[in-house]
Amino acid sequence: MKNLILFITILALGCTCAAVADEFTKEDLKKWQAEYMAAVKEGEKLFHSSSLGKNKVSCDMCHPNGSNTHPETYPKFQKQIGKVVGLRDMINWCIQNPLEGDILKADDPRMIALEAYITHERRGTPLAPGKH
Repeated sequence: MKNLILFITILALGCTCAAVADEFTKEDLKKWQAEYMAAVKEGEKLFHSSSLGKNKVSCDMCHPNGSNTHPETYPKFQKQIGKVVGLRDMINWCIQNPLEGDILKADDPRMIALEAYITHERRGTPLAPGKH
């Protein structure tokens, strides 16, 4: 019984605490936007470079200016991979196959930059996960 009362008391105290969102300034927003745009620019550079592969092929050879990448449709079933995948998985498939390169880990700054560029190119497009 004591444990039940203690549990209810803890639960009641926890429920009375209001969730407070982080506060940030205009300077914060400006800094974060600049960091994001730096990642987009790096992703654009990588996308147009043959540095991700071993055969002098670059992403833009199949996808000029990030076209036909449709990041807004992921996750979705991807025929080449044979299962539902995220955008990172498809980026790695392209790096491994057409570019003949080594896959990038999810936290690799190059992967983050590629995702930033690809999704930035499609900004404003409604999300449509699973769409083909």
